[in-house]
Amino acid sequence: MTAPVSVLVWQWGRFGAGPRIAVALAEGLRAVPGVRVSLSLSRQAEILRGASAPVCDLPVDTYQGIASFAARLLTAPLTTSALTRRVRALAPDIAICAMPGPLDFMMAAAVRRSGGRSVILVHDADAHPGDGFPGQIWLQRRLCRNADAVAYLSSHVGARLRAQGMVSAPLIQLTLPPIHFGVRPPELHDGPLRLLHFGRLLPYKGLDLLAEALVAIGPRSDLVVRVAGSGPESAELDALRRLPNVTVENRWVPEHEVGDLLAWSDALVLPYREASQSGVAAAALAAGRAVVSTNVGGLGEQLSGSERALLCEPTAAGLTGALRALLDGKLPQTPAAADPVLAWRDMGASLLRQIGAA
Repeated sequence: MTAPVSVLVWQWGRFGAGPRIAVALAEGLRAVPGVRVSLSLSRQAEILRGASAPVCDLPVDTYQGIASFAARLLTAPLTTSALTRRVRALAPDIAICAMPGPLDFMMAAAVRRSGGRSVILVHDADAHPGDGFPGQIWLQRRLCRNADAVAYLSSHVGARLRAQGMVSAPLIQLTLPPIHFGVRPPELHDGPLRLLHFGRLLPYKGLDLLAEALVAIGPRSDLVVRVAGSGPESAELDALRRLPNVTVENRWVPEHEVGDLLAWSDALVLPYREASQSGVAAAALAAGRAVVSTNVGGLGEQLSGSERALLCEPTAAGLTGALRALLDGKLPQTPAAADPVLAWRDMGASLLRQIGAA
């Protein structure tokens, strides 16, 4: 009888999509026959708060701010030694970093000392303007150089990794599955179409294109727009605030509110100027929402299989035409939510096959 493959999934971010992706990947891998899965998250992760928190087999103290992060770096040798003992107790054959972060070198060292192989799941080959933390890509490249395999989530990212020549480990192509936020059924209403832009409110997200497209469409009684997320105040946000039937919520949206935010919406708009792939798009697919997106980076590849996605050129004119098509009912109206668990199971099984672990 073949012994089960032991897999450790880790992601030490405190907020955002990283911990959610790690949980989804762990759940998917648990559905693969012959696989035993452990999960490691930061003790400070927002996803661990509340009654629906996932089971975390290896919680790790990370940091709360710059001072505690500096302390973690100073004590890294001691922390890594203690972490190695904990990892050895789990005895992983494979350890998968679900999204790289600043302290992953400690886990990578602990896995290596424990005799396991490491796989790094790369979401972005290049830093987006205003996104991430200083030195993020440099640290990610160092992590990838010492990994046994590197996985990526779109051909766009894979091409950039190859062009950069910064990865010596085997490259594995995967697809980002739908990300489930416990979304309740869509709110039934007879009012105007509810259009949502959700996520970090940064310049590369194309907020200027959205504002220009909405001006071109003009005031309509059959459309309301909600822009929600955190970012620096900007002329683009001010322009959106001045438009009728548009509300801007410049704030961090906590984990427990994301499901309600998606449930409010009828469709999501992604007017991005650049993208690798999109966690927001993945959440929209899991919730069965329509998506209007610019065709940049890996978004076309990610959304190509969805009949409720409408792609357009990354221009104000292109976005205007796509939004008008949405308002004219050019997309199927019946929500067709994907099954996230099955999709993550298939993704996990593909990863294990490609690294020769299944």
